[in-house]
Amino acid sequence: MYLTLNFSTSDDSNMSVVDPQRLQELTHRSVKVSIIIVLGVMITLGNIAVLLVITSSVAGWSRNSRYFLLSLTAADSAFGLLVMPLNLWVSLLKDYTEGPDALCHIVAFCNATVYSTCMYTLATISLERYIAVFYPLQYSYMLTRKRTLLLIAFAWCFPPFLLSPISFPDGIIEVHFSTASLVCNPSYSTNVGYTLSLTCFIFFPCSIIMTYANLRVWCAAKRQRLKLRKYNCARRSRHNVASRVLVPVVAAYYTCWTPCMAAMIYNAVSGSSVPEWIEFVVVWLPTSNGFLNCIFYFWINRSFRRKFHLVLQRLALALCPKLADSLGYCNTSNTQFVSGILDKNSVHERSSSVSSTCTLLSLA
Repeated sequence: MYLTLNFSTSDDSNMSVVDPQRLQELTHRSVKVSIIIVLGVMITLGNIAVLLVITSSVAGWSRNSRYFLLSLTAADSAFGLLVMPLNLWVSLLKDYTEGPDALCHIVAFCNATVYSTCMYTLATISLERYIAVFYPLQYSYMLTRKRTLLLIAFAWCFPPFLLSPISFPDGIIEVHFSTASLVCNPSYSTNVGYTLSLTCFIFFPCSIIMTYANLRVWCAAKRQRLKLRKYNCARRSRHNVASRVLVPVVAAYYTCWTPCMAAMIYNAVSGSSVPEWIEFVVVWLPTSNGFLNCIFYFWINRSFRRKFHLVLQRLALALCPKLADSLGYCNTSNTQFVSGILDKNSVHERSSSVSSTCTLLSLA
């Protein structure tokens, strides 16, 4: 009886000591989960809206441009539909205080694959825009439909091949569930060579392509703007369009991806992890690029906005005709608008092969 009483007293004292720390952990966890859910909803809704528009023709966008942008939309959508649900599910499913776990290895492999595919896709879009601007006459020969699909296939198939060792529990690198970031993370310090090779094959090549291509395109747009200004042909409302598009694209890429890569290299070299909230931010920051891409690659484009409004009108007419009538939508105006867009695309389909970048000079 005495022993039982003594044990319960000791247990109560331990609980009183642990409770504040446990409460703080639960509070931090709830805040993190809320941020992840909000970010996932934003990314998913934004990319659904994009998908509704670019599955059909958009004025000024070529077939190849739509293929690349569809690939980007699919990669960004995977953040909200695959990465976030998987990691939240794993964080609630099991206690990761034990050794290697096959499920966590699979989740970490999916995370890394989606992240890498997104970077490769951004690089291929920059490459397509570079070719469109500097080789407009050779564009249709340099980027045929087959080569375009091969580039997209490479962006989706090469990352799984490169990251396949992460999926094996007894492979060349360990994986653990991080309570700081709520993500199944590879322990990069367990294989420094493999970690550095990933950065050399994924982050640095994509960064070089994006920086070089967008910088060259920006310089070309600047020279064109100066020529137009010299002959008093430039409109003031368009004079800085290239900066409004290209600069945010590159800035968002480096802002979202560089901290994650830096933390990855730091963990591999030093064997230490960054503080809790810094780890959470740098791990989930790249997913926000999936939402920013919707803005920089689509919503800035005037043709995209017009087509999106048309899609909304169609949905309103189909789902709720009374509401559409109250908003002033009518079938005749929509039909005329659609026919105008389709006629314009049929006439300019060949010349629109350079549309993804030449739009920079015609946005308003």
